[in-house]
Amino acid sequence: MSGHSHAKTVAATKNANDAKKGKIFSKMGRVITIAVKEKGADVTSNIQLKALIEKAREFNMPNENIQRAIKKGTGELVGEDLQEVSFEGFGPGGIALIIEGITDNKNRTLGEIKGILGQYEGKMAGEGAVRWMFERRGVIVADPSTGSTGSPQAGSGQENLEETAIEAGADDIRENIVYTKPEDLEAVKKSLEQKGIKTESGSLDWVPKEEVMISDKDKEKSEKLFEMLDDNDAVQNIYSNLKV
Repeated sequence: MSGHSHAKTVAATKNANDAKKGKIFSKMGRVITIAVKEKGADVTSNIQLKALIEKAREFNMPNENIQRAIKKGTGELVGEDLQEVSFEGFGPGGIALIIEGITDNKNRTLGEIKGILGQYEGKMAGEGAVRWMFERRGVIVADPSTGSTGSPQAGSGQENLEETAIEAGADDIRENIVYTKPEDLEAVKKSLEQKGIKTESGSLDWVPKEEVMISDKDKEKSEKLFEMLDDNDAVQNIYSNLKV
């Protein structure tokens, strides 16, 4: 479910082949089920669920798949015994990694991720060994070209996005990415949209406090590692402190 500093494995190209789309739909279905289990199936009170459904529709996930995932969350349909997992580790060049997923077998998923890391000179790390290098932040991907009506405007752009985001309570803006305190994410996103700025996504991510540079060779290995992790059925999010 973008640089892998706040990479969403589901954010794949809309032109993905059928096999890739099937994997994306499966991952989206799992995260929708978990969201329903945690906060219910009412999209008016479960903002996370509403955002997930909107994202699923952007990727043309069939409505029957969405409804099936929701019913698994409410218990109307029997589903897998899913649990959220989070692992910490190191990759090529010593980059720090946080890998989040949803699985029906934590031990199996742990073994799979450990094996993938080992293929690319990476290794697992103990709980807390890496997480201190990151901070939890709201992350909004916005379109700077949109203005007060949601369409390209004269006088709009990066400067307008920065001014509007700061007024809305954002902490920081880097190009088209707006950062907020976790508790301010929804309010800032809503404020931007009310001012006509189109947002592509809004999520709570692990953002590195500092990014690190590594050699081109290690960067190439890292990209292959990210692809392998992304291909794992259980992996939802990959975060690293790699400077891209």
